Amino acid sequence: MDIVNPENVYLVKAAAYLAAGFCMGIGGIGPSLGQGFIAGKACESLGKKPEHASPIRSTMFQAMLFLETSLVFIFLTALILIIKA
Repeated sequence: MDIVNPENVYLVKAAAYLAAGFCMGIGGIGPSLGQGFIAGKACESLGKKPEHASPIRSTMFQAMLFLETSLVFIFLTALILIIKA
């Protein structure tokens, strides 16, 4: 079986596109759940102690920032899989 066969090239591209789709789909679940959990706990804390709104809000935004960076890395990995296919 020849590796450079045109039929194999299409199979490799299809596998790369599927991998990129799984990367974005499955990789996006964790950060999305984490962001929902953080926002829920921040709202819960604001309801209990509204006088501490500023530090709670800044801590929430920092945590969201860390989660967004993992989502950006997932997106870049999927983009590299698509471009290099």
